[in-house]
Amino acid sequence: MMSNISFSQKPETPTIIIERDGYDEPVVPAPAKRSWRYKLVVVMAAMAAVCALMAGLHLWRYYYRIGVPVSVSPAQNIEKLRLPLAHRHPQVLMTTDSVLGVGLDFYQLKGLKADIEFVEPNADDTTVYLYSRCADYAPNGKFLGSLVAKGEVLQTDISRLGYMAMVDGRMVIGIGRSDKVKDYVAERGGSFFRQFILLSDGVLPPKFHLHGKVERRAIARMGDDIYYVATHGRETMWDFADALREYGFIDAIYITGGNTASFYRTAAGEMHTLGAEANPEQDVPLDRNAMRAQGRNKVRVPWLVFRSMP
Repeated sequence: MMSNISFSQKPETPTIIIERDGYDEPVVPAPAKRSWRYKLVVVMAAMAAVCALMAGLHLWRYYYRIGVPVSVSPAQNIEKLRLPLAHRHPQVLMTTDSVLGVGLDFYQLKGLKADIEFVEPNADDTTVYLYSRCADYAPNGKFLGSLVAKGEVLQTDISRLGYMAMVDGRMVIGIGRSDKVKDYVAERGGSFFRQFILLSDGVLPPKFHLHGKVERRAIARMGDDIYYVATHGRETMWDFADALREYGFIDAIYITGGNTASFYRTAAGEMHTLGAEANPEQDVPLDRNAMRAQGRNKVRVPWLVFRSMP
């Protein structure tokens, strides 16, 4: 028997319904609350980081922003002191000139070794080619500025930014607060002292601490050559430094005691005096050893002495 069902009728698509109860929903935990101790630690760590940054910036400014450019770093000066020493005939080449109205005597130091000594050289000592004052000192004998003599550290004081270092027959001058050069010299038995800046990389400092007009002296560098420089008469610090700059010096540090009597010796061994206190008739330095014996000078005076190489 045939069925009356029509095959053209489309079958219905069944609808499937899945029911879920509330227990199957994913539960997202609420963010944990930070304790006040944790927040305090975070704040303190941030403050410590800021303080460290500020301290580092302060140290950088203290050591490197000194008001003038620097021509030679401490590391470069140490490398100069390490260079092998070439033997040269000992001599002091003296020339004279007038620069910007300032009369100057220039003493180029060649083939000499420098050191700091506490007994003033005698004119009969033919190994001495030039000597002068170097570090300052107070009436109570305290040295002003760092001072090292033959490896002995006598004072550490970076209030004066110019320095001169001497070791193993070599000598350099430089500008800066770093004590790396001083420490290197002390370890090797050399000498070192600090003084006021006159020139740094050909630039005058923004201000000078000494005023008035007196006889002036300096240790100055032109290229790799070291000069001792003295004025003919009384000059201000500014005029003296400006004349050194105009002449072509790169770095220069002040030497106290412009009228202190001393002497220099030519390559031929002839001795000539330096300083306003010298007796022009005898052309020899005053006998300061005798003065000390009489009790007129009780301070331990450091002398910068240039001698011939052994």
